[in-house]
Amino acid sequence: MGRVVRAFLSLLLVLLIVPGWSGDERLKLPGDAPRLTVERVALNPDDPAMKRVGALTFLGGVALGSDDPAFGGFSALLVDGERFTLLSDGGNLLRFRMGADWRPRGVRFDPLPAGPGTGWRKSDRDSEAVAIDPRTGRMWVAFENDNAIWRYAPGFARGERWRRSGPMARWPEAGGAESMTRLRDGRFLAISETRRPPRGVDGRRPETRVGLIFAGDPTGRTTRIARFSYRPERGHHPVDMAELPDGRLLVLERRFALPFRWRTRVALVAPSAREMGAVRAGAVVSGRTVARLVPPLLTDNFEGIAVAQEGGAIVVWLVSDDNQLPVQRTLLLKFRLDREGDGKVAARRRTG
Repeated sequence: MGRVVRAFLSLLLVLLIVPGWSGDERLKLPGDAPRLTVERVALNPDDPAMKRVGALTFLGGVALGSDDPAFGGFSALLVDGERFTLLSDGGNLLRFRMGADWRPRGVRFDPLPAGPGTGWRKSDRDSEAVAIDPRTGRMWVAFENDNAIWRYAPGFARGERWRRSGPMARWPEAGGAESMTRLRDGRFLAISETRRPPRGVDGRRPETRVGLIFAGDPTGRTTRIARFSYRPERGHHPVDMAELPDGRLLVLERRFALPFRWRTRVALVAPSAREMGAVRAGAVVSGRTVARLVPPLLTDNFEGIAVAQEGGAIVVWLVSDDNQLPVQRTLLLKFRLDREGDGKVAARRRTG
């Protein structure tokens, strides 16, 4: 009887320490001493001289690796000069500095300090998008399974507050806000990966995705919300977006087919309500193609996009989610967006 009582008390203690524990495997957390491996990659492995794809010029890229079991799954990206923040779909932050030598320095690998649920399971920390207010340093993270947005103090020091808005609460668990960005005017945009608008009078459901426009902080209880629709290319899903300096948007779209065939489209969306197809309440928005990453070019599960400026150039960064599978890689690629690009699918070799 004593052994039975001790076993019961031990189980009770576990449940008290981890209230939501249900026998699932514990979410892998980063170790104390992260070590990164870096391998330079070419845009076209069969033709390393190739630098141009659509309106993008390839400036370089690396495949990142680590023996830490928590490494990988990076779905969101922030870039500020030489400072990089990668956020995984398991709620882990990889932060480092990297310059022209493509060698990460000052590497930090930490879990988010707060989020939905207990943090025991990966579904508690399915973080898919990140945004930042450059003035205050505050961060916002969109969690897919919980369909909520959390706000964090600068540097992800702590969680401050969160909100699961009415429209977002009804999005599918596996089709939440994969895309989110903060605009310079203080508004936020979020697009569901799979949620489509209601069926029309003809009984058909539009081939668009539900988007939300937050008038301000999306975690504010009184922040006004308007809806719009985003139309990706057929067979593609929107997985991230970023604002350009002139107010235009780049939307990252992904297409997947077995066995592990990935297609990536970068689309350009008009900036203001004065232009056709711009993001505004009730609008159906679509973008023109800036570039496609399809074989024989480098392909993988690209889920994160970030925009930065270097001198007078607009730089576009992409990161891939390797799903923590050995057949995929964590790729971090750098491009220049050429203003003269017409967005058509094209590939030219650099001459000279």
